[in-house]
Amino acid sequence: MPVKYFIVEASALPEVIIRTAEVTRLLQTRRGTTVGEAARQVGISRSAYYKYRDAIRPFLDTSSAAVVTLHLILADKPGILSGILGVFAERGANILTINQSIPVNGVASVSISADTAGMTGDLDTLMTCIENMDGVEKTEVIAG
Repeated sequence: MPVKYFIVEASALPEVIIRTAEVTRLLQTRRGTTVGEAARQVGISRSAYYKYRDAIRPFLDTSSAAVVTLHLILADKPGILSGILGVFAERGANILTINQSIPVNGVASVSISADTAGMTGDLDTLMTCIENMDGVEKTEVIAG
């Protein structure tokens, strides 16, 4: 029988499922935390965690998160990408992915995906700040 998937609101799930997902989150975010420690912390047994862990994955609802992907052409100079990431951080945007090509002819292609749901200000202001930075050759929103 093929595997079936369902998207279910967390409030409809048994508590052990939600706690299993929390154990996984703790293990991913806290270095040195053992399965036993994390399971005790959320109030389930290790065996319950091991029973359900492979069947549970969090779902990122991109309709409620404002995910935007930018494509940038940057001069091959130290600190330019770092400065751009600082602009995102100052405005409260959460970087999801960064992909950068190897620089060719003095420029590099960079794509940045970010969750802007918690961002102060709007996307136009963010883009203007980035466009006005030294070393930024081109900017465009490719998704979001």
